[in-house]
Amino acid sequence: MKATLGYASHAAADKLGPFNFERRDPLPHDVAIEILYCGVCHSDLHQVRNEWHNTIYPCVPGHEIVGRVTKVGAHVTKFKEGDLAAVGCMVDSCRKCPSCDRGLEQYCDVGPVFTYNGPDKHSGAQTFGGYSDSIVVDEAFVLHVPANLDLAAVAPLLCAGITTYSPLHHWKVGKGQKVGIVGLGGLGHMGVKFAHALGAHTVLFTTSPGKAEDAKRLGADEVVVSKNADEMKAHARSFDFILDCVSAQHDINEYLNLLKVDGNITLVGAPEHPLPVAAFPLLMGRRSLSGSGIGGIAETQEMLDFCGQHGITSEIEMINMDYINTAYDRLLKSDVKYRFVIDMKSLK
Repeated sequence: MKATLGYASHAAADKLGPFNFERRDPLPHDVAIEILYCGVCHSDLHQVRNEWHNTIYPCVPGHEIVGRVTKVGAHVTKFKEGDLAAVGCMVDSCRKCPSCDRGLEQYCDVGPVFTYNGPDKHSGAQTFGGYSDSIVVDEAFVLHVPANLDLAAVAPLLCAGITTYSPLHHWKVGKGQKVGIVGLGGLGHMGVKFAHALGAHTVLFTTSPGKAEDAKRLGADEVVVSKNADEMKAHARSFDFILDCVSAQHDINEYLNLLKVDGNITLVGAPEHPLPVAAFPLLMGRRSLSGSGIGGIAETQEMLDFCGQHGITSEIEMINMDYINTAYDRLLKSDVKYRFVIDMKSLK
C-alpha cells in the first residue's frame, strides 16, 4: 500500500481539506500514476455537497486526471514508467455486457465504476479521485496523452472534452452541416472548438451578448443572442444538429424549432428540473431529442488523438489545491473561463 495525500470532504456542509489515505500497490494489470494536474468539474461540487443524494464520505473528488506513470504491473503492455497518462470519469466496468462489448463502458448495464464515489472492487470501500498526489488504475481504463499539448489544459478534456465530442461524433457532425452550440461554459466552449474543427458551420447560442467576441475566438462562425426573438426566428428550420450544454432551466422548444427535417438536438447539460417538451416541434419535422453521457475508453482515446492532431485543449485557469473551496464558490457564479485546473504539485 502507498501512503497518499489528497483533499476530501467529510460531510455535505464541510469544506474540502487535507486527507491521508492509501492506494493499493499495482496489481498485474495496473498502472500507478503521479498526478500532475486535475480538472475541476461541476460534478465534483455536486458530489461533495451531496446534491445528488448518493455521496459516500469521505469523498475525494476529481475525474479529469493527467499525470506520469511511476510503476506498472507485471502484465501491463500499453504503458511504461515515465509515460504520460490520463484517467477520466471511469476506472472500471463489468466488461461483459452488451454495452461494454460495444466499447460503451459509460453505459455499462451493471454500471461503470466511477473514478470517485464508486464501489472500489479491490478495497471494498469507495474509489477516491484525482484531488490527490497519485492514483492506481487498471491499464484498460488509462489513456495516452498527446505529447504536443499543454498538459494542464488537457485535463478537462477527460470530462468536458469527451462529453461534447461523443455526441458530435455519434451524430456524424462534419463539413457541410450547420451546428448549434447552446451555452458558452465549461462544456459549451469545448463544443464550439470541436464543431469548428470537424468542419461544421458553427453557431453559438448565448444569453450574454458580451460573449460574442470570445465565442468567435474559439471558433464560432456566428453568435445568436437567444433572448432576441428576431435573431432566433432568422435561423428557423436551418440546423442539422444542436448540442445543448446548458444546465439551467430554459425553453428547449425554441431550439427544436430551429432544426431541419430529421435534425437532432442532444442534451449534455443537466437542468435540475425536467424541461417541458411540446409535441408539435418534434412532429412537424421528424425531429429528435436525445441525451448523451461521457464516452467509452476507445472513443475518449480517439478524442485525445483528435485534439493532438488539431491542437485543441480547454481554456483554463490554474489554481493551487488550497484554493479549491474558493474555486467552488466561483464555479457556482460561473466565474471562470472556462475550467479550473489544479496544479497538483501545490499539494506537496
